[in-house]
Amino acid sequence: MKKHIICIFGGKSTEYKVSLRSVECVLRNIDREKYDVSAIGITEDGKWYLYEDEINLIPSDEWHKSKKIYPVTLCPTNGGGAFLVSRDGKTETLTADAVFPVAHGKYCEDGTLQGMLSLAGIPYVGCGCAASAICMDKTLTKVILSNYDVPQANALVFSAREIASDMDGIAARVEETLKYPVFVKPSSSGSSVGAAKATDRETLEAALTNAANYDRKVLVEEFIKGREVEIAALENEDGTVTLSPCGEINPGAEFYDYETKYEADTAEYFIPARILGVTDMRIRDTAELIFHVLGCRGLSRIDFFVRDFKGTEQIIFNEINTLPGFTSISMYPKLFEKHGIGITELITRLIESAGV
Repeated sequence: MKKHIICIFGGKSTEYKVSLRSVECVLRNIDREKYDVSAIGITEDGKWYLYEDEINLIPSDEWHKSKKIYPVTLCPTNGGGAFLVSRDGKTETLTADAVFPVAHGKYCEDGTLQGMLSLAGIPYVGCGCAASAICMDKTLTKVILSNYDVPQANALVFSAREIASDMDGIAARVEETLKYPVFVKPSSSGSSVGAAKATDRETLEAALTNAANYDRKVLVEEFIKGREVEIAALENEDGTVTLSPCGEINPGAEFYDYETKYEADTAEYFIPARILGVTDMRIRDTAELIFHVLGCRGLSRIDFFVRDFKGTEQIIFNEINTLPGFTSISMYPKLFEKHGIGITELITRLIESAGV
């Protein structure tokens, strides 16, 4: 008997459009001989619908205009959780053996959705509520990993309230502690949304103001001049972790921002990364440590900078992504494809690792 899998996509997030492209890839590549599949879409204003129309309407954001959508509500009854679907004036019950939350960013990847699914007792792909929340918050991640000697960029953290009330004081602290250029980013935001490079007081103030529009905490980090190297992690049934080859990204732009990732065509990808063997091993060991220390489950992509330092290569941890993109250009599936795990097998392994 086939398992019934529900893919959830969309959401009230700045990464809404990325989710549409990710779920298209998952729906087209999931093993239909092994799984029955349903799709639940969340609009940008938070409405949930069971979607039963063509896949190709999803990435163009036409899906919610279809006549084949039906309002749906998650019923958080622990141990017997189900989705209640309103169709033709009647209420139907839709249960799932597992949920694949193909949704990124705030309210989707930060533990909010994971908490709802856990409360309902529905197994789901990826990290649990606590790990999702911690990894989404770059500030909390840095604090925890600082206890494990993970090399990181020097940084300062400010609240949106501080930025609004004492911009001159904050700018002075940044200039005193960190040298220009610096990177300014919301503490809890993915795909580099709201992030900017600041090279002087004017651009710093603009970047701080912009980042504060996305989150209550803003992170200001020293500039790391180095190559961007990523590695993908996949949890095995016994709790061990399979790591992909390291992949290197040459953004072809100022930095690997949202536009470079998903809209421009400037980035170059090198798999395996052009790094020394000893650097590769150091990244692998550090990535596995990070995965376990932060309590991750299922999957994650761990990002580093590699810079030349005193005649050798030094690694600097950048960030971790617990629900990395599954688009046609996303590094997570690309890295495992190079490892010999194709997209369909990868999706199957993730579904089979789902937990509550």
